[in-house]
Amino acid sequence: MDFDLSWILLGLPVAFILGWAASRFDLRQLRMENRQAPKAYFKGLNFLLNEQQDQAIDAFIEAVQNDPDTSELHFALGNLFRRRGEYERAVRVHEHLLSRGDLSRADRERAQHALALDFLKAGLLDRAEEALRKLEGTPFETQASLALLAIFERSRDWPQAARIAQKLEDAGQGSFSARQAHYLCEQAAAQTAEGNNAAAHRLLDQALTTAPHAPRPRIDLAALHLRLGEAGAAFESLQALLEVAPLSLPLVAHALCEAAMACGRSAQALSLLKTSYVQDPSLDVLDAIVTLTAAAGEPAQEVQGGRDWYLKHLEREPSLVAAAKWIAGEKLEHEQFHPQVQRALDHAARPLMRYRCAACGFEATQHFWQCPGCQAWDSYPARRVEEL
Repeated sequence: MDFDLSWILLGLPVAFILGWAASRFDLRQLRMENRQAPKAYFKGLNFLLNEQQDQAIDAFIEAVQNDPDTSELHFALGNLFRRRGEYERAVRVHEHLLSRGDLSRADRERAQHALALDFLKAGLLDRAEEALRKLEGTPFETQASLALLAIFERSRDWPQAARIAQKLEDAGQGSFSARQAHYLCEQAAAQTAEGNNAAAHRLLDQALTTAPHAPRPRIDLAALHLRLGEAGAAFESLQALLEVAPLSLPLVAHALCEAAMACGRSAQALSLLKTSYVQDPSLDVLDAIVTLTAAAGEPAQEVQGGRDWYLKHLEREPSLVAAAKWIAGEKLEHEQFHPQVQRALDHAARPLMRYRCAACGFEATQHFWQCPGCQAWDSYPARRVEEL
């Protein structure tokens, strides 16, 4: 059978035309998709800048569908989900990124860090801890260590928290000695609650060595001495505290009174309190002065003289708390109405006797070494709200 070359000559131009048309169609479609992806991306960015997160998420989802290989869009979408509290969707986005075989090492580490943050924000501390440990040896190691430290503090795993804090200090991330002392004091408190006073004493001694100028170890040590009936040792501990951390005296003024009266050193304590009050007036120190004066067994006029310290305080600065305490011991012209007046004054003064966190503003009736609101350490001043 003869082969006709004319068919080849006719077919070549037809094949060329069809190939050219197909390529033009592919290029047109590619250009259209490339135009759609940036348009959706910038639309999402515009919504984000206008704080319209719902519309931004929809736009980024559209951009991801148009260009599923772009990791930056996935990161933006995952972060938006986390900020909105949609942690499950954020986890799916970041887990999808980690499952991709073509992801670069830098993006993989970034996705691992984002996934750990998702778990942390969702309160899944065990999964967050597992994800954070995988970041060791990466550029996110320091951030991961700080997050692990927060996890161990929240779970009150003080030995693990101490290990991470030491690791951060060794890496040059600052001094963690004060925080290490807090960890030891927390462990000592647990031992005291179990009745193991000897172990608690050892831990407090270690905390004192770790942070000699931190007030808490001496305060907790004095409390332990008082618990054991060792008033003299408690007084010595509080006296030493005033030398290294005088601003903490308002926190221990009542304990100082108790220890002084128990060991017969009331005159010495009263002298310390008066000297401190003259230099730096405080409501708690003022109460301690009045208490010691009244407990001295002196004539009634001396007791009244102790209460007159409230008047001296009012001369220096206005104080509803001091005024209410002074009026409580006075006889009014219409004494039958005194209970109602006193109750109203005490009710108005009660909020002023709280402590306030300097970091987040959380108020509490007792002083905390770690804020229950923001978890910051040493953020509560030793002063009441009225004195701030």
